[in-house]
Amino acid sequence: MPLYMDRHDIPEEITAEHVALMHQEDLKVEHLYGCKGMTYWCDTKRHTAFCLIEAPNREAIQNMHNHAHGDFPHDIIEVDPHLVESFLGRIEDPQKGENEDLNIIDDPAFRVIMVLETSDYLHRLDTHQLSMFTQKFHRSVAKSVNHFEGSIVRENDKSYLISFKSVTNAVLCAVKIQESFKYSYPKLERDNQRLKIGICTGAPVTAKDGFFSESIFLATQMCEIIQGQIVISPSVKSLYENENRNAVIDDQLVRTLTPQEVLFVTQLVEFCELTWNKSNFNIITLSKELGHSKSQLYRKVKKLTGKSPITFIREYRLHKALELIHNQQGNISEIAFESGFNSPAYFSKSFLEKFGILPSKYAQMYQS
Repeated sequence: MPLYMDRHDIPEEITAEHVALMHQEDLKVEHLYGCKGMTYWCDTKRHTAFCLIEAPNREAIQNMHNHAHGDFPHDIIEVDPHLVESFLGRIEDPQKGENEDLNIIDDPAFRVIMVLETSDYLHRLDTHQLSMFTQKFHRSVAKSVNHFEGSIVRENDKSYLISFKSVTNAVLCAVKIQESFKYSYPKLERDNQRLKIGICTGAPVTAKDGFFSESIFLATQMCEIIQGQIVISPSVKSLYENENRNAVIDDQLVRTLTPQEVLFVTQLVEFCELTWNKSNFNIITLSKELGHSKSQLYRKVKKLTGKSPITFIREYRLHKALELIHNQQGNISEIAFESGFNSPAYFSKSFLEKFGILPSKYAQMYQS
């Protein structure tokens, strides 16, 4: 049976005990709707609660909640139990105390999400035998994550997705990984490596589909397009300073985005995702869509990415083209036009400048 998680926005006066009683009412009637309540998370500080439920469909969950206490969830998404456990640490109720009649779970589902990438875009798609230096670095990453009580949700040779309960632990872990990166490689090899870390906060269920999807999206964009080895969201900075008596994060080590920059990056990437393969996707359409003049757009994109908007658009298309070639989605000319380039010759020239290899040569690597 599918597993779902729902989100309830709860009023300020609702306590963890109230939520526990509502959960108990759900359990009394769940069988009527073919549901099974697995557990829940309650965050009275942020006024949210999340229920994890096996159910035949979303409607059954809504009907069960309505029958039990009349509180409809604001959002419901289908989830993978392994992901839930990796991010949140459990998929069942924690053990109840011996003398407790009611199992009150005052346990937030709020998490700090870290995305870490250890190579450039070309090499993240390719699989190469790891050097002894890279193996050393990956061991140091695992050791640091464990030391700072993080949970590795997903990893491969080139990237990590990590969940933390503590903002302080996430930031200190990132700084430690950055330090380890410097000493894991000799200088000659280090020049060919790349480390990017993005850190933001978030909840597992939002208005957007997917488990922690908004947080993962933002942390990934911090790695993909923002200048800086460690980039954090404004909420991470604020919570870190609150947890550490207004200790200031060293802006030489860590770049903090402003709320306006987070909004701009989100809008920029969402629009690029929709229009990257259209031949009329250019600075004029981009500036019009984002509501900025061409000069404003230039300043914002340059400040965040270190690239002009023209270069940003071209490289965005090249990254998409690289994926298409990697997945053998057509010949070079077809992929050039599919990626919004008007000339296969210009596409090949741009590809070579960006990745150091002709697209035809790259395609040969994957021909059977």
